[in-house]
Amino acid sequence: MNADRLLYRVSEAADAIGVSRAHCYELIARGIVPHIRLGGGSIRVPRAALEALVTQQLAEQARAEAAGR
Repeated sequence: MNADRLLYRVSEAADAIGVSRAHCYELIARGIVPHIRLGGGSIRVPRAALEALVTQQLAEQARAEAAGR
């Protein structure tokens, strides 16, 4: 994945966050991963959305672990 790009194909986004392409499409459909639909129906995922998702998941995990202590 090229960190200089702003948008990634679904397969590239899936690779970046370590899930299958099918699961990434599911996350998009559920509204968990924001996306942009370009002309012709191509779906792209903003790099910033992936970074925000990881940050959010880490924060949720830390809160859950702190609550469990």
